[in-house]
Amino acid sequence: MHYVMIGNSIASTACIEAIRSIDRKGSITVIGEEDHPCYSRPLISYLLQGKTDENRMKYRTAAFYEENKVTVLQGTRATSIDREGKTVCLDGKTTLSYDKLLLATGSSPFVPPIKGLGEVKNWFTFLTLDEAKRLQTHLKKESRVLILGAGLIGLKCAEGILDKVQSVSVVDLAPRVLMSVLDEASSIQVRDHLQEQGLRFYLGDSIQECTANEALLQSGIVIGFDLLVIAVGVRPNIQLASEAGLAVNRGILVDQGGRTGDPDIFAAGDCSEGPEMISGQRAVLALLPNAYLQGETAGKNMAGDEAGFDKAVAMNALSLMGLHLITVGRYEGESHVIPCKDGYKRLFVKDNHLVGCILVGEASKRAGIYTAMIRNKVELDSLDFDLICEEPLLMAFAKNVRQQQLGGPV
Repeated sequence: MHYVMIGNSIASTACIEAIRSIDRKGSITVIGEEDHPCYSRPLISYLLQGKTDENRMKYRTAAFYEENKVTVLQGTRATSIDREGKTVCLDGKTTLSYDKLLLATGSSPFVPPIKGLGEVKNWFTFLTLDEAKRLQTHLKKESRVLILGAGLIGLKCAEGILDKVQSVSVVDLAPRVLMSVLDEASSIQVRDHLQEQGLRFYLGDSIQECTANEALLQSGIVIGFDLLVIAVGVRPNIQLASEAGLAVNRGILVDQGGRTGDPDIFAAGDCSEGPEMISGQRAVLALLPNAYLQGETAGKNMAGDEAGFDKAVAMNALSLMGLHLITVGRYEGESHVIPCKDGYKRLFVKDNHLVGCILVGEASKRAGIYTAMIRNKVELDSLDFDLICEEPLLMAFAKNVRQQQLGGPV
């Protein structure tokens, strides 16, 4: 059996581990377009801050591939898939045959059409290690940095560079920061905290035109800059799958087992679009924990086991300049805003289940209990809901719930 994985990613790493738990003899080949071993993308901003280095960013040790008898083709691009012949074309030249194929192609930065962008000498994205390192070489104490995008990627970039440059300005068409994951009240808290650290925001605005070192906003404001970072979002890499005739929407369509419409081709990670546990509808959930679990599930099925991942849920956990925030699930149903001395807590309840939460600052402590409640679909009438709103303690749960679902003490 020859297993081939397109993308040297978190999902493919999990797939390798799952395959090797079942099949120790089959050969495994990983095709990686980047000239690096698999690394943890969320650590990119910490690399710029000097809080980590490239070696510590590696997702597995250098011995991982050798121990698992994996051939890695770094700096190699898969250009097409022949499903009938069961081959992958590499760099438009050589071909590689497969018995089972995993698509873990990830996502790419979206660069909107901006008039005059071609005149900007130093503009960057912030999704890959190479782009972060390229940005790092241009950072100077006198640099004025303009970031287009006040989402997760843009704000993590701002965190990584703020103390290394003269100024950081952030522009976003949305009226608030982290528009896709926070409500208005929590967004205001986060924005105020970041402004106190020195960030400048231009919200509800966008870049109309660029010259070499200036950006004209729709509002008429002109911002001078030396470096421009474009961080307005990402798009799943679905071109290979689409050209091969596999079903795609925003991502590559898969079931709970990571299966595509081809029984020998699977997909996992940021490129895939599979069932979300609360709504039951397919969604792209570009999150590291989901990528790992999706890859693990696909690997088991590729090796002949029967596995399904039915816990896929939207979740973000991050720290921005010392402020912790966690969001989980869906913001629908009955809303409960719980007063917090230093932070923000909002819980969402639907059909006797906790389906979502927004936790900022002190409220993010013990968030794991809320996450477990959502993932395990704990019946709210089986616990002291008022207590769990105020303080997520195991004592609020009935004895059988602690034992069976949360693993707590009896």
